[in-house]
Amino acid sequence: MRIAILDDYQHVALGFADWDSLGADIETFHEPFADEDALVRRLAGFDVVVAMRERTPLPAQVLRRLADLRLLVTTGKGNRSIDIPAAGELGITVCHTGYMSHPTAELTWALILAAVRGLPAENRSVRDGGWQTGVGGDLHGRTLGLLGLGRLGSRVAAIGQAFGMETIAWSRNLTQEKAAEHGVRAVAKDELFASADVVSIHLVLSERSRGLVGAPELAAMKPTALLVNTSRGPIVDEDALLAALREHRIGGAALDVFAQEPLPAAHPLRRLDNALLTPHVGYVTRDTYEVFYRDAVEDIAAWAAGEPVRVLT
Repeated sequence: MRIAILDDYQHVALGFADWDSLGADIETFHEPFADEDALVRRLAGFDVVVAMRERTPLPAQVLRRLADLRLLVTTGKGNRSIDIPAAGELGITVCHTGYMSHPTAELTWALILAAVRGLPAENRSVRDGGWQTGVGGDLHGRTLGLLGLGRLGSRVAAIGQAFGMETIAWSRNLTQEKAAEHGVRAVAKDELFASADVVSIHLVLSERSRGLVGAPELAAMKPTALLVNTSRGPIVDEDALLAALREHRIGGAALDVFAQEPLPAAHPLRRLDNALLTPHVGYVTRDTYEVFYRDAVEDIAAWAAGEPVRVLT
């Protein structure tokens, strides 16, 4: 059995599980593929592919060209970059692993705190031999606006409340009663953008949420407000955000996700001082990787034994 482990950016996948127990020929890939042809060429001959979340797209046209592929394991409980129905039609079993949501909530607050207190600039100053350079902001008494109040949004809300923030939220189906269960007040979308000092996105990417935060929403924000996105890049209209940041119409943005990942080296976001950027590391923690890769090994062993587990198709 030949197994390909994709997108092992940090060269750590083999250390988080007992891959030797599978008795397989395993190859890890550490860089994104240049295009679909390169992907198909490199994965030719592999029986099993382990895909990391939504890093490498595996659409139907790619799956059809991977003639030897029989098992596809995705880390996490779903992967919108994989055409799962097409995999089923092609006789490819798709299994998933466990997932933990708290690391992304924790990173959300790391970004908020770093941006509000200007920590990247202060860190650079100290390392360069300087000292204090700016005056940080406060969270206590400010308003946290949450786009989405599900598993992640509610965790972020609870931490905001611990900081003494008023918490408000909006999503299409959010009721006042459901929001109240988390100590949050449900508001209209336009009220959220107009009144929040921090807007944090916790929605699933879909056709309804794509481009949800655009020029009108950004224009409604306070000039001191911070936009935080640890969900999916395309939920925010990137061109509209770039314009708002360049013109300093909002206080700043803290982003862990982008429309194109990895973020191109020449991308204009990299040159903006009011954008705090991290490379989609919301779920990248030791505990999460232990779950991902341990479960991946279990999925492969169960499939090889003819009794697949955690099956998506």
